[in-house]
Amino acid sequence: MAKKKDDYKAQAIPVSIKATSRVSVKVNDTFYTLEYTEERHIPDPEGASVDIEKERKILWDTVNGEVDKQVEDVYNAK
Repeated sequence: MAKKKDDYKAQAIPVSIKATSRVSVKVNDTFYTLEYTEERHIPDPEGASVDIEKERKILWDTVNGEVDKQVEDVYNAK
């Protein structure tokens, strides 16, 4: 039986967003776990000029890119 949707609207607004990207790689017989975390504060969370979905995508692209660079560094060091 499907539950009836609640008409409650969220009142909380994001004031910051944080993302962590982590990967484990094996190079020869050694495992490496690499991680990068970044938190960003939203300057005007109620302002129409902040697009949270776009900010999240940009943040994910940044943290994933940093981990990708770390992986590349590990492979280049070998």
